[in-house]
Amino acid sequence: MAGTGRVLIVGGGVGGMSCAISLRRAGISVDLVEIDPTWKIYGAGITITGPTLRALQTLGVLDEVTQHGATWEGAYVYSQTGQLIEELNYPPIAADLPGTGGIMRPELHKILSTTTLAAGVHVRLGTTVETLSQVPGGVEVKLTNGHREQYSLVVGADGIYSKMRERVFPQAPRPKFTGQVIYRIVAERPPGFDRTHFYMGPDSKLGFNPVSRTHMYMFLLQRSPSNPWIAVEDGIVLAEAVTRDADIDAALPRFMKRRYERGKLVVENSLRLGELEMTHGSPKEHSRVMMAAVAALAQPA
Repeated sequence: MAGTGRVLIVGGGVGGMSCAISLRRAGISVDLVEIDPTWKIYGAGITITGPTLRALQTLGVLDEVTQHGATWEGAYVYSQTGQLIEELNYPPIAADLPGTGGIMRPELHKILSTTTLAAGVHVRLGTTVETLSQVPGGVEVKLTNGHREQYSLVVGADGIYSKMRERVFPQAPRPKFTGQVIYRIVAERPPGFDRTHFYMGPDSKLGFNPVSRTHMYMFLLQRSPSNPWIAVEDGIVLAEAVTRDADIDAALPRFMKRRYERGKLVVENSLRLGELEMTHGSPKEHSRVMMAAVAALAQPA
């Protein structure tokens, strides 16, 4: 990157931390701002598919993730009465990777945040961007704590309701509720529980995923009239793009070109899976859509 300039990452979630770690390992100075002063993460378990396992391997944290999480290579799909419909196999996308995995969200956050700090990222908590303006050679930024700095690149990684996206693309579509909500609880794993179990109802889906050697989480997806993992790859690929190209203005469009169709696939297939789950769709079509996405995402990012 021209002048080995500094990069500001806005948002301390998995995408922001993955990008920060990758940039630091390339020798680039990185500041990360996170509006939450405690830098905590909430939630139950998270499923980690093959492409994200590959990305975590690139970050050097895969061993820790598998140590604190769980891995497996398939799923059972049942009807709502417990009749086995089919068995799915999740083949590893590389010989040195598991097929898929799961971990508690706070555990994953702890692993990545510890690695972020160890990599030398300068983390500022309880603050975010107040103003930013394009200037010759970079971006002038003022934070909500009053700090001012010029950066070569500013990365917005502040989540689904991104204030950075609203600031830079005010006309961009806002997140839209699709009509489906999810509930999760964590429980001990019974003996022999070594993979995902899905139960397909008329307009809902019940599932169980391992998240450690001793625990699993149960999730219920169902319709609701109101609203009550690709991010790791994005962070790594963005870091690769800006470190391999001396011209940021040329690197960013290439990043977009490389990632757009992949992101579009994730969104469209996720929406289709939700539709099938809410409208008594075919469980076998549900499996086909899911496995088609798994196969496509197994290709290099």
